[in-house]
Amino acid sequence: MEQWLWGIDLGGTKVEGVIMPAAPGGSASGTRGAAAAGDPQPLVRMRLDTETRLGYTHVIDQIARLVDKMKAASGLTPTSVGFGTPGVLDPILGTMKNANSVVLNGQPLQRDLTQALGVPAILANDANCFALAETRWGAVRARFPEARVVFGVIAGTGVGGGLVVDGRVWAGKHGIAGEWGHNYLDASGGPCYCGKTGCVETVISGPALERFYKGISGSEKRLKDIAVSTEPAAVATMERLYHFFGKGLSVVTDIVDPDVIVVGGGVGNIQGLYTEGVRSLSEHIFNNRLDVPVIPPLLGDSAGVFGAAALTLQP
Repeated sequence: MEQWLWGIDLGGTKVEGVIMPAAPGGSASGTRGAAAAGDPQPLVRMRLDTETRLGYTHVIDQIARLVDKMKAASGLTPTSVGFGTPGVLDPILGTMKNANSVVLNGQPLQRDLTQALGVPAILANDANCFALAETRWGAVRARFPEARVVFGVIAGTGVGGGLVVDGRVWAGKHGIAGEWGHNYLDASGGPCYCGKTGCVETVISGPALERFYKGISGSEKRLKDIAVSTEPAAVATMERLYHFFGKGLSVVTDIVDPDVIVVGGGVGNIQGLYTEGVRSLSEHIFNNRLDVPVIPPLLGDSAGVFGAAALTLQP
């Protein structure tokens, strides 16, 4: 009998749901060839607007409405639903924190979703879902299927990270495992919204790099254009990215020593990260060489919702 996984990616503008097989192209254990990586073949995939401006209760109602539509489209009923969320669920208090969708902060989201749907809701932040999806179906599965410890980097508008150990999310005592984006990196990054100064996010996020470029050039330019420009200010901005990417990631590598690092988000599309950024990492880690592969993702924008579905497989 086919096992179906239900996952929902809860974003600030949209809530997206998917129903997908536990082991597409293989057994229920998930064993399959690398050639099938990146092709989970969802049975159902649909979305609604989140409409966070209408408040927390409305967000819960939108999610319940989406699940009802998925039931109608598939003829199936979930036994549990995984959720990728902005921010994290505090494992002690049972309430949300650190969410940029601020209507979620302080709310017992897992409890309320479980009550609204009538089945267990399993939550993890979006970076953990990214790392889990790339481990189970994506780039890690395709290239390093033997990897046990995977660190997933999200570098875009913000900077975050997720940690997967033996195929399951490792959230940690405070629910913040992998959150390297708010480690201290360099004072030149300036104040961070989190209340600290010089966080990784203030130095190598897309907006931070664009601010740096404007500060030294006097003009505005999108990061994707800065990345391909040969003008001195653009080159200096990219050199800043590569240097601090490696320096910031070296802390994670020294402490966690993962088998694979997979890099997602808009900044992760910059090819120099995988050459100059990796060279910086090799210079900063506490080792005489760098063996951990640093790789781009395979699943693109699908990683969040696929990873949410994979949460339902965790014990």
